[in-house]
Formats: sequence, structure tokens, C-alpha cells
Amino acid sequence: MICVSYSPQATVCGFPISIFFIVVNEFCERFSYYGMRAVLVLYFKYFLQWDDDLSTTIYHTFVALCYLTPILGAIVADSWLGKFKTIVYLSIVYTLGQVVLAVSAIHDISDANRDGTPDNMTLHVALSMLGLLLIALGTGGIKPCVAAFGGDQFQDHQEKQRSTFFSIFYLSINAGSLLSTVITPILRAQECGIYTQQQCYSLAFGVPAALMVVSLIVFIIGSGMYIKTPPQGNIMVKVFRCIAFAIKNRFRHRASEFPKRTHWMDWSEEKYDKLLIAQVKMVLRVLFLYIPLPMFWALFDQQGSRWTLQATIMNGDFGILKIQPDQMQTVNPILILALVPIMDSLLYPLIAKCKINFTPLKRMTVGMLFAALAFIAAALVQIQIDQTMPKFPSSSEGQVKFININNRSLEVKAGTSEFTLGAFTANEDYLTFDKAFNVSLESGVGSVTTLENGSRSTMVIVQEGPVSPPSCSEFRFFNGLGSNVTVGVNFGVIAANNMSDNVTSEYILSHNPNTIHMAWQIPQYFLMTLGEVVFSVTGLEFAYSQAPSNMKSVLQAGWLLTVAVGNIIVLIIAEAATLDDQWAEYILFASLLVVVCFIFAFMAHFYTYIDPAKIEAQFAERDPEEKEKEKRKSVEMTRKGSAEQRKEDRRSSDSSSDKEKTRQTRI
Repeated sequence: MICVSYSPQATVCGFPISIFFIVVNEFCERFSYYGMRAVLVLYFKYFLQWDDDLSTTIYHTFVALCYLTPILGAIVADSWLGKFKTIVYLSIVYTLGQVVLAVSAIHDISDANRDGTPDNMTLHVALSMLGLLLIALGTGGIKPCVAAFGGDQFQDHQEKQRSTFFSIFYLSINAGSLLSTVITPILRAQECGIYTQQQCYSLAFGVPAALMVVSLIVFIIGSGMYIKTPPQGNIMVKVFRCIAFAIKNRFRHRASEFPKRTHWMDWSEEKYDKLLIAQVKMVLRVLFLYIPLPMFWALFDQQGSRWTLQATIMNGDFGILKIQPDQMQTVNPILILALVPIMDSLLYPLIAKCKINFTPLKRMTVGMLFAALAFIAAALVQIQIDQTMPKFPSSSEGQVKFININNRSLEVKAGTSEFTLGAFTANEDYLTFDKAFNVSLESGVGSVTTLENGSRSTMVIVQEGPVSPPSCSEFRFFNGLGSNVTVGVNFGVIAANNMSDNVTSEYILSHNPNTIHMAWQIPQYFLMTLGEVVFSVTGLEFAYSQAPSNMKSVLQAGWLLTVAVGNIIVLIIAEAATLDDQWAEYILFASLLVVVCFIFAFMAHFYTYIDPAKIEAQFAERDPEEKEKEKRKSVEMTRKGSAEQRKEDRRSSDSSSDKEKTRQTRI
């Protein structure tokens, strides 16, 4: 049966045809965003060659920007361009950002010597930062517009269809997120290049860029079918102005002769309607509870940074499947799809039957605790990883391996001290010896050790500690005839000179694959996702139930702002905390969230749940004569305030005149 109607708006089974363009648009946009974000921190580390801390810092700076710009997008859409034009214009900016980011990941554009390494890394960094800035502006700007624009397509008699649309809309978000998080790591793992084959970050960014182009085209195609509501003024601007006037008016009437008011927002009565003031009060009560929430997001968003970096040093062999580190992020959306119906249809009803008053704010508190437990689990996994890790050279260390060395003594020279470490022998092309040598150097500690690799032993000399250029420690092999080779270790770079007598050297980073399996990350992902379901879903539900009918977007903007602040907290802690061990940083974040959790529980204890509809109805039914009395009272207060201001101005003028007379007298 085909159910199509063309009056007054084209519909299919009661749904406006226009919403299908919006759903496809959202699916492609979310695929583009989450696909790009899934591989972003690895791009920073392995392509731009940044360390873990800088990669984490830039990653969370980008995420913070993505959650700050929605406020700007909402104001532009409601006060100036309207939702449709805002989505189109910012989607163009978004698409350009994705394309620029994809171009920045092409190593061949600056690889003049064709050695596989970009020669002008500054160019790639500049392009990637420009791309990310445009993406943050685009994705954040359209975030508050698309869902609301979809809701605008329904008429009053389509309330049921509107509710179904939002379910389909959020399903498209999760579908786009899940598929992109699976696919883009596979694309990244491919090898591509004109001159040399490297991991294909350009393809991993290029496919999301192509999906963003598709998203924009699909949205524009549906243009003629949309209901386009003209901008009617942004409620957030009105709220900010009301609050600003209340503060200004309170300061102006701070003298004791003015009577006190029940709430500080009541000082805006001279200019604003009491209904608006009551609505602002309701919003402020909820926003006050938002203050501790950013700490949860500080932990949650590290799934894409610290946890992904943790997975890079774990074993991803799942039998016939080889899981990429960035693909572990798919655990989160998979668990969300499983846990949300379980919590809603099974666990919450069971708790209710047990006569437990599990209020939304209590749920959010429990969600915070689950997130803290997730980071404790991540710390335990990190401790196990650290125990299996070899000694890696830092930026001031080096490793060197010597082969084909026969019957030579080793002389280690640093500063004014020289040490000769006896003789050793070699069997074919590898060394055998009975013990490891330890020698103290002026610039640090040097050691001679062995690393096992199957049945072969390799002699490795590790120079530790800072080595100030241009000097370097010297490792010299020599025989009775005096021929020698000198190897300098300077900031992790091995330089070999005077090669003779079949003595060769090479720079190595020798270690076996880590035996800690990525599956050990599943418990921490499970705990974090459980915390997200209990905290985030409940938080949105709570904010919606406590918000006035026309200010739900204000609380939505406030909620997004807590995500942005949470990512800023990660930046601060990552830069300020000087912890050598990653597990210690995980424990630090968990501890901070537990402290914040108790603060939030204390605040929630004193919160009184309200019914905004009833409060709004009370003001709507007020007697007209009472409104007139309040209006006259406001006028009298304004006049009194103006008279007081005039007195203040005269006093100021008299004072200025006296000062001028004094100055003239002195002259």
C-alpha cells in the first residue's frame, strides 16, 4: 500500500517527505565527524609526530571548540539567517574543513626527496589546524539547528509522527557514528602514496569529507520541500539580557533605602514580564546543578585520546580479525544500543518495584561513579602493560646495535673519564657474553645489556640521561692494530664514523609485540558506557522536564557547554600534571571525579523538583488588575531610580566643578 499525500505538504505515510532528506543529511554528517575523530589522535602521533601529551591536548582543544560553537550557531540561526541558511552556509564551511584536513594528510605533497617522510611538516600542521578549525565551526554551528529544523517540518496534527522522527533522527546519529568508527580505522590501516607507501590517513579523512559533500547535496536537494520558519529572535539572547539587567538594576539600587527583594532576578521586574523572570529562575536552578558536570565529560571524551593511545601498545589479534587501536571506540556505541533498552525496560522498572526512590539526580550521581570506576579499570590495565614494556629511549636517549664484531674491547668515553670493558667474542653475526656491563657516564648512565629475539642475542648499548649538544658520548670499538669505529649518541640520533674492519652499526628499537590483549579494555568501556547511559540520557531527560516550554534550547546549550568545559579540564590537567606514569594520571582523574561526585550529590540533595507547566499557568491566569498594579509599581520604581541617578549625577558634577576651581586656583 502506497500512502502519499501532496496537500498541503507532500507526505509519505503521514511523514513529510522533507524529513527523509534531513535524516540522510544527519547520518552522513555524523559519519563524517565521528569517522574523522576516530583516527585523529593517531594522525597527530604518527603522521605529525607529536608526543602523547601534545596529541591529547590538541585533540581535546578541538572537541572543546566543537561544543562551544553550538551557542554561536543557535544565535545566528534564530536571530539572523534562520535554520535553513545557517545549516547550508556552515555545512559548506564544514565540508571545506574536511577537505583541507584530508589534503594535510597527503605526505607526498612535501616529500621532495621521496623518502616517505614529509620535508615541510609545518605545512601539514598548518593545513590540519585550519581544517580542524573550520570543522569545529561547521559541526558545532549546525548541531543545534538540524534537529530543530526537522521538528519544524511537522504540523500540529502530526505530533505522533514528530515523536517518531526524533527517534529515527537519533538512530541515524548512532548508525553514522558506529559505521564510521568501524570503517575509517580500516581505511587508515591501508597503504597509499605516489612515491612511497604509508598508512593512508588521507583516505581515512577523505571518505568522511566525501560523505560531508553528500550530506550537503542531499540537504540542498530537499530545499523546495522544507517549511522554513523565519528567524524570530533567540531566546538565549533574551535570557542573557534579562539577567544582565537584573544585575545592573540591583547594583544601581544597592543603597539601604531600597527594599530587598525575594530573589535577585526580581530586580529585572522594571523591564521584563514576571513570566519571563520566573522562567529564567527555573533555568538558573538547573544551570547551577550543571557546574560540577564537566568533570564527567573530562573522563568520557578520553576514550578518543588516552584510551586509543593505550590500545596502540596492546595486542589486537582477535583470531581471524585484527582490530585496529582506533576501532576499540566502536565498543561504546555498540554497548549503548544494548544498554539503553535494558535500563529503560528492565532495570529502572525493577528498581521502582523495589520502592527505591531512584531520582534523576541520583542516577546522574551513580553515572559519575561508574565513570570513575572505568578509569580505575584503565589504570589497572595500564599497570599490566607497563610491566611488559621494554625500555624505550626518550628524546635524550639512544639505542645502538653492533653486529659482525669479533674479539674487540669496548671503550666508553664521556667527558674526561674513560672506561674499558674487557673483551667479548662474536659467533657469526651476533654477540655472546656471560654478563651485562654497567658503566657510569658524566652525562648520565650507560649500560650494556642484551635483548632476546628468538634464539638470537643482540648487544645493545643504551645511553640514558640528557646529552647537551654539540657534545656526545662516544662508544669505541678497537683491536690491536688500532682501527676503530666511533659511535656518537646525541638526542636519540646515532652517528657512526670511521667504519672499518667489517664493523657496522644501526639504530634499532627492538621489542616484542605486547602480550596484553585489547579485550582487557572492554571492562573499562563497559563501565564508561554504563555511566554514560545513566548520566547523559538521564541528564537530558531531567533538563527537559525542569525547563520552561520556550527555554529548553537554553538548557541544551548549557549541557553542550559542560562538554566543552570538560575537554578544557583535560587540557589543564594534561599540561599541569607532571606524572611520569599514565596509570597515575588515570587514578588522578578518577579521584577528581569522585570528589566532584560527592559535591554534586550534596547539591542535588537540596534541589526541589518542579513542574514548569504549572508555574507558567499561574502567571498566565493572573488578574489583569494585578498586572496593572505591578506596571504602576515598576514605573514608580523607575522614576525613583531615575531621580536617584540625577542626584548622583549632580553630586558628581558639583565635585568635578570644585576640582576644576581648585585646579584653576593652583594654576
